[in-house]
Amino acid sequence: MQFLSENWREIIDFILVSFLFYQVIVRIRGTRALPAVYGLVALILIYFFSRELGFYTLQWLLENFLGSLFIIIIVLFQRDIREILTAMGLNRLNFPFFKRRKIPNEEIVNELAAAARQMSHDRIGALIVIERRSPLGDILRGGVTVDAKITRALLVSIFFPKTPLHDGAVVIARGRVAAAGCILPLTAQQNMSNDRGTRHRAAMGVTEESDALVVVISEERGTISIAENGKLMVSPSEMHLRRVLEVALDI
Repeated sequence: MQFLSENWREIIDFILVSFLFYQVIVRIRGTRALPAVYGLVALILIYFFSRELGFYTLQWLLENFLGSLFIIIIVLFQRDIREILTAMGLNRLNFPFFKRRKIPNEEIVNELAAAARQMSHDRIGALIVIERRSPLGDILRGGVTVDAKITRALLVSIFFPKTPLHDGAVVIARGRVAAAGCILPLTAQQNMSNDRGTRHRAAMGVTEESDALVVVISEERGTISIAENGKLMVSPSEMHLRRVLEVALDI
């Protein structure tokens, strides 16, 4: 490394550290690890304030606690660290500036749109989550692994009333039905319309914590709604639904 000047070493060091932090942020978004990160940041801020204000007992406690921060991070985020290392080993890291845009799979869009249309017509309630850049590992682990090809028949069968998995959500990941019967976090918003049920609240909840897109079919009204970025809207037509699915399934 002698041929590199000091400035170039600092630049490369900064790029590598930034890349590692970026991978960590991408992996923990939309998981239960994120609130733990907020808690650690809050403790660090409290520590600095206690030192400035002369709260010596509080400062002593936080110094001893944060002195083992490295071990605490490993204990709290061992599962997320393992996923990051696995992704590195499999060369599946996210490079946003070099990611090649692929053509949406028309067959998948057709199957999803047909399933939504049939369930809307038959008044079958459904909750379909489409994973995008934010991993939904926590949600997938809480459901039943399916790992099957996306078909209208499979989706309708899963959500058919009184079947074991019909109350949970289906997660679409990497172009396949990854899991079913998944439990989603509910939104904390209080200004929702009274005609929105638990499915709609769950759809908004998961999109508040990740960049996932969710398709919701109302059992009572048969309407098809789309949740994204913590917002919910009724899809006005099948053409609109297909276009949204094409963008979400940029696979």
